[in-house]
Amino acid sequence: MNQELILAQSLTKTYGVKSALNHIDLTVGRGRIVGLLGPNGSGKTTFIKLLCGLLQPSSGTLVIGGNTPGVETKSIISYLPDRMYFADWMKASDLTDFFADFYADFDRPKAMEMFKALGIGSKDRLKTMSKGTKEKVQLALIMSRKAQLYLLDEPIGGVDPAARDFILNTILTNYNEDGTVMLSTHLISDIERVLDEVIFLKNGQVVRHDTVDNIREQEGTSVDQLFREIFAYSN
Repeated sequence: MNQELILAQSLTKTYGVKSALNHIDLTVGRGRIVGLLGPNGSGKTTFIKLLCGLLQPSSGTLVIGGNTPGVETKSIISYLPDRMYFADWMKASDLTDFFADFYADFDRPKAMEMFKALGIGSKDRLKTMSKGTKEKVQLALIMSRKAQLYLLDEPIGGVDPAARDFILNTILTNYNEDGTVMLSTHLISDIERVLDEVIFLKNGQVVRHDTVDNIREQEGTSVDQLFREIFAYSN
């Protein structure tokens, strides 16, 4: 199996005259937890949507597991968008049926085990759950796939610190170890402990891609502190 999972070369995405991503060159390997970090408007969600095949590049190339985004890559990517996309009337059992129908790599017993840990029964409906619980349910489903690439867009945004810990531990203990997790967030201090490497995006460009260990060694500082220094004048 090729150790290179994501390869982007001069990847560019424009919306009219506005450039969301500008000639990105990037290689991401397998078996990593990667932070895709940048302030709002830096291009994080655009990059994730390109990886998912929800957007098409304006120019340049993007390859995932040896294929350009399409049918083949969608079957190996498990995507958590930044908004809930299930209907409120759905029960927990409807959600697992839905995922089992769509994804051959979905592990229903694993999902049910996580639901049980959340105190959720198979007949519980989404509309009876708090926002934080809904987000945990959605994450449990995403992480119950044996995917090669997990794309999580702001998985800890808008939830309380205790929920953040649950979410990060769920990610750490449930992802396919041959796969890679890419987390998009601006809440660096909360996720730094789980990251192997980071990609800093600024104005649609990669300004740094490095391992967390290298950053701490070379800069003598945390990823969170380096982020604050790089983006001090971005907001």
